[in-house]
Amino acid sequence: MEDMELERESPITQWQELLANKNLRALKAELTEANEVDVAEFVQELDPERTVLVFRMLPKEVASEVFANLEPEDQQTIISSITDREITELVEELYVDDAVDMLEELPASVVTRVLKNTNPNTRKVINQFLNYPDNSVGSIMTAEVTDLKKSMTVAQAIARVRAASEDSESIYICYVTDNRRILEGVITLRELLVAKDDQLVEEVMSDDVIVAYTTEDQEEAVQRIMKYDFISLPVVDREGRLVGIVTVDDVMDVMEEEATEDIEKMAAILPSDKPYFQTGVFDTWKHRIPWLLLLMVSATFTGTILGIFEEALAANAALTLFIPMLMDTAGNSGSQSSVTVIRAMSIGDVEFRDILRVIWKELRVAILCAATLGVTVFAKVLWLDRKGAAVALVVALSIFVTIVMAKLVGCTLPMLAKKLGFDPAVMASPFITTVVDALSLLVYFQVATHLLHL
Repeated sequence: MEDMELERESPITQWQELLANKNLRALKAELTEANEVDVAEFVQELDPERTVLVFRMLPKEVASEVFANLEPEDQQTIISSITDREITELVEELYVDDAVDMLEELPASVVTRVLKNTNPNTRKVINQFLNYPDNSVGSIMTAEVTDLKKSMTVAQAIARVRAASEDSESIYICYVTDNRRILEGVITLRELLVAKDDQLVEEVMSDDVIVAYTTEDQEEAVQRIMKYDFISLPVVDREGRLVGIVTVDDVMDVMEEEATEDIEKMAAILPSDKPYFQTGVFDTWKHRIPWLLLLMVSATFTGTILGIFEEALAANAALTLFIPMLMDTAGNSGSQSSVTVIRAMSIGDVEFRDILRVIWKELRVAILCAATLGVTVFAKVLWLDRKGAAVALVVALSIFVTIVMAKLVGCTLPMLAKKLGFDPAVMASPFITTVVDALSLLVYFQVATHLLHL
């Protein structure tokens, strides 16, 4: 039974016990063989002094992998505590994109110390990465890439891949370049292995290469990799020279970052790049209050409309009962369309040139939804609420018109926002709901005024 309990015990708990008992030799053996993500999770739970102690006991190749998976605060703790020689060894072991990610998050004084202790060639590559625009392909790519020449035999190419395997982040796809590093072709490791040793690389490579450019938005590279099911994508500069690759792990990071940003914008929150518990109360307040203030001010239009039709409400108080239902239904309808269209645009299914097709589709969906809800609400107001046929007709017609209107607004505003250079996620639920609320009240009172002669 005790053995079964130990098997169920998480490795992190076991490592904590080894550390508490100062059994460092056994702990080192365990950590050296463990997954680097689990080790990073273990290190992040330690106090600063023990963080450095555990990190220093790791072999340098394991330490670099663990370091790349740590949060910036823990990376800074380690950098501030280790020697200049250890910094040099650490940065040399890191892949360039991981080193760049680290430097982008650290304070300037720490970055200066790191770069000071990096060899000139590595420093040159890192500085090149740091100069690429934020969120560009160049800022997320890795420079460690296996390149071959057309004149190589397959046997020579395999030897080249084998020799470069330790320094390359991915060897499953190789790229063929000329003497000026102009990208000429692509070949997979599988194709090399099944080809004859004396065949030339030129004979088995494909010259139909899909690339990304260093200055492109990172989302473009993500969409290309998803579209073609690549595990990596070559990155070239304006002259067509191979400068790096974007790999699947880079894509996953970008997708998580973009999804988080979109969700925050759709919830009317300014995006934050820090984890929830590492964002202070004051910073959280700063991220949320601007949109709340804007939406509160814009919501005053709703109050203005109610004031304009105050006499109509006084003449038929029953109309007041259905305002919340009308506004909620309109807001929900607009949000459905906006979220659907925003997602379609984010994965490349919809472009601005498709706006008429989107409107036509959403119009038909809106009419079906509006008719269904209109008939339902007419029956509810007439039989359950017992408010009379005239009021039931007003509410039903208002629901019908506002749903159609809300869905058209919900599908077009995000597309127009993107065309004008704004993030379409800004036009999600809170903003569209505010707009649609005001429009739905205008429709409601106009229909009521004409049908009920108020």
